[in-house]
Amino acid sequence: MAASSAPKHTAFDARQHLASLLRAALASVAPGQGLVEIILERPKQASHGDFASNLAMQLARELKTNPRQIAERLVRELPPSPAVAKVEIAGAGFINFTLMPAARTAVVAAVLAAGHGFGRGTPRHGKTAQRLQVEFVSANPTGPLHVGHGRGAAYGASLASLLAFAGYDVTREYYVNDAGRQMDILAVSAWLRYLELFDEPVPFPPNGYQGGYVREMAEQVKAAHGDRYVHPAEAVLACLPETEDLEAKLDGLILAGKDLLGEDWAYIHGHVLNEQLTDCRADLEEFGVHFDVWFSERSLYETGMVARAVAALEKSGHIYEQDGAKWFSSTAFGDEKDRVVQRDNGIYTYFASDIAYHLNKFERGFDKVIDVWGADHHGYIPRVKGALAASGADAGRLDVTLVQFVSLFRNGQKASMSTRSGEYVTLRELREEVGNDACRFFYMLRKCDQALDFDLDLAKSESNDNPVYYVQYAHARICSVLAQWDGDQAALGATDLAPLQHEREYALCARLAEFPELIQVAARDYAPHALAFYLKDLAGDFHGWYNAERVLVDGRATREARLALALATRQVLQNGLSLLGVSQPVSM
Repeated sequence: MAASSAPKHTAFDARQHLASLLRAALASVAPGQGLVEIILERPKQASHGDFASNLAMQLARELKTNPRQIAERLVRELPPSPAVAKVEIAGAGFINFTLMPAARTAVVAAVLAAGHGFGRGTPRHGKTAQRLQVEFVSANPTGPLHVGHGRGAAYGASLASLLAFAGYDVTREYYVNDAGRQMDILAVSAWLRYLELFDEPVPFPPNGYQGGYVREMAEQVKAAHGDRYVHPAEAVLACLPETEDLEAKLDGLILAGKDLLGEDWAYIHGHVLNEQLTDCRADLEEFGVHFDVWFSERSLYETGMVARAVAALEKSGHIYEQDGAKWFSSTAFGDEKDRVVQRDNGIYTYFASDIAYHLNKFERGFDKVIDVWGADHHGYIPRVKGALAASGADAGRLDVTLVQFVSLFRNGQKASMSTRSGEYVTLRELREEVGNDACRFFYMLRKCDQALDFDLDLAKSESNDNPVYYVQYAHARICSVLAQWDGDQAALGATDLAPLQHEREYALCARLAEFPELIQVAARDYAPHALAFYLKDLAGDFHGWYNAERVLVDGRATREARLALALATRQVLQNGLSLLGVSQPVSM
């Protein structure tokens, strides 16, 4: 069954190799079952070998045979392999494989040979990489990003990096909501604060934007243009409708601003948009989150895409008119009620522009479109997918991932999400308190669709209980050891790994070998949190080994083999942390 050694210093894929052996045995034992998926898992107990397969149990029903008997037949038909030391049958029919030492440690040379490319995927069978678009954050540019936006930013950025590393052609996109009512509300809010600076106060609407940043923008306008945009408060109030409806009053203020300012309204609107969008860009860049495309909602109107999208739905029979408005029959596609796409005053709704935007994404040739939305947008999914289907697009090419809410905790108590000014806690404030690395890593400590409790005290602590500190410390420890050695790191790729014989060393090698498959599975499942969990486990395996075994021993052969293992571990830590946007310090 086993020979003396596996090929030296090759990128040996043990799982794939064992699967090929089982596939060959299957062809002899059950020729008609060639399409059965062969699953190989890492046993929880080291005594059960390196890999286990339940293939015999999968075949039992079709072959109408006891799975243990099938396992015995499969083992007898396994081709000989120089990488396999032992094959055993356990329990009801599990087939357990124990690898030869050289096969178990071969991953070290593979990591060192591939370097930063270890784990990187490539398009299958020489095909062109699939084009994916990941649209995330896309917060209205009406105020600072808050801690909830931060989680969406960290998740979207990590997901995009993970997908690109897995072998996809990824475009990162931010959809700028620079048209519509919310921007008008921000503009009129700043204008009202501007009027206050000239003793022309208009009662500020409770549903306007309240933050101090609005006053700052008003002061900027005054500094740049003096009283150019001042109108008497009486003139503004005279334009307002007599109603107690707060939303109608707010709309009245917007109309008053547009009527009184005329062409100058565009300046106020443009100023607040540019200020908030610039601040948003800077905040995200400082957070290590970058976008390839900033797509303007306004461009959808200027190019007629919104009108064309609604006209196409109307032509296909999915639009009807009621009370002067145009409605999309979204209930026919699983939505809870039909949706307005054009109001009775002729103004298109946000939903109409969203339809046009998603159709535009497909027109740009993306094979898959991935939207990252807040959890409160769950009900929006069926109507968007329904509109795409009704437009003749393949709605299956749109995937939506939802990011749940974030709660801050301090001293074991839930912290207020408001600052002294009565605003929410901003992403910038969180970053200033705990640092970018803690933010990026802590945001990944839960699946995106699970609520996240962010422990501020833990994120700032320098202890092994702090997961990001624990992982970064593993990297720094390795850097320290390599610095003490001060040898030729490049030469370690050709080191004889035979001295690696302890179970902790084999366990660390096994963890390194999991990295490429983890990348593919995490990319498939849109699950960058799995990478954070993996890095914690890898750091734990390294710390356990480091604390149990000296690396810089006197014997050269053992010393260099252990240094090679440490260097390979550092490389995988670097590869994983970089995908999560977390730095890799050389000292701590």
